[in-house]
Amino acid sequence: MDELPGPVTEKLQILSTVESEHPVTAHMPADKYYSALVTGDLRNLKVLTDKYYEDVNLIFEICKNELEWQVNSQGSYGLSGLWSLEYKRELTTPLCITASHGHTTCLRHLLFWRADPNMAPGGQSALHEACLGGHTDCVELLLEHRANPNLLSDQGLAPLHLCTNPNTLGCAKLLVKYGAMVDLPSEERQETPLHIAAKHGLYDHALLYLRYGASVDRKNSQKETALSVSCGQAKEQATQESYLRVCQLLVMYGADVNTTDEEEKSPLHKACKNASHSLVQFLLQNKADVNAIDYNGASPMSCILQTAAFKQQLRPHLTVQTLLNHGSQKIWPMAFGKVLRSCASVPEIIEILFNSYSQAPISEQWQEAIPEETFQMHLPFYESFFMLSCTPRCLQHLCRCAIRKKFGSKCHCLIPLLPVPKPLKNYLLLEPEGILL
Repeated sequence: MDELPGPVTEKLQILSTVESEHPVTAHMPADKYYSALVTGDLRNLKVLTDKYYEDVNLIFEICKNELEWQVNSQGSYGLSGLWSLEYKRELTTPLCITASHGHTTCLRHLLFWRADPNMAPGGQSALHEACLGGHTDCVELLLEHRANPNLLSDQGLAPLHLCTNPNTLGCAKLLVKYGAMVDLPSEERQETPLHIAAKHGLYDHALLYLRYGASVDRKNSQKETALSVSCGQAKEQATQESYLRVCQLLVMYGADVNTTDEEEKSPLHKACKNASHSLVQFLLQNKADVNAIDYNGASPMSCILQTAAFKQQLRPHLTVQTLLNHGSQKIWPMAFGKVLRSCASVPEIIEILFNSYSQAPISEQWQEAIPEETFQMHLPFYESFFMLSCTPRCLQHLCRCAIRKKFGSKCHCLIPLLPVPKPLKNYLLLEPEGILL
């Protein structure tokens, strides 16, 4: 089975309240009340609350049965388990229901009858629910009626922590206006709202928090700053631009580009692992340490080489080229066989790395590291590669190496200034050509 089916939910049932302080009236039609709240039926809601006004703070106990996949053993490999019917119990209030569905008029009506905006029997208050759904008008109403903008849910999250998409920007603005603390950490992961904005690539949210005084280098429980989090999330080409904008903003506000997490990984390590070339360029332009070593002894170059085969659509060779042009240490020649095993499907990387040496011995065993299918797919390149075995490189290449050695870590900025044709500049910057000479 490649993919498990989602949970199968039985028909929803509504039982009586469990809050003795606000008992349900004996004849209270709970099902009709719940239906009016969910659908935003203000007319029926008014009829019910006019008659049973004491029940605006009642607590619904919603019971449902769900089929859930239960793993036999936590230590077992793969999917090993069975479907079992689980009893689920959820507590909520009329205010939470209307806020979660964005029914502003119903919410206003309940607040008029003095519904408590800070009740959270199910773990989240009405304000949490409204922020989760991006219902700005509901958030404003609740805050006007003294909802606590810093109330933590049972998961240790404040309403600002639930502003996780662009549609919640209005909610975030209202929360900080009414006193939400922009540096309030979540209980478990110690993430501030700025961490959350960085995690989801939310530039406007991050700018809002920074303008309200958020600490740009505050660390979470894994010792990650917002910059580190953002670099670690830039995994898809479609979203990398938004994460780049967030990172640019954070650096503008003074974020440390060489901060490290609990594994001693820097933002550059994470950007390289994601093959985010534009982000790698930006970090290096802002003095990121190109040769930083993490807890496991890996450099940024190691990170990109480890994932290049799985990131081919992101053109990982551009990251390798950029690292070398900013002074990254070369791969030890004797370890080139390992590079071939992991990166043979990206011959541009093999070419760039091999051209970073003035001369490197080619082992006969290297060809065995390349899958036959990959070898045939890139036949012209690999034929030219192995033809260099026991053969000195051409004078043009040796001149390139001499110039690059002279410029060192300044290759990226000095070579473009040379008074030579652009094709020659590209050659000096290790632009791949598809064959080796």
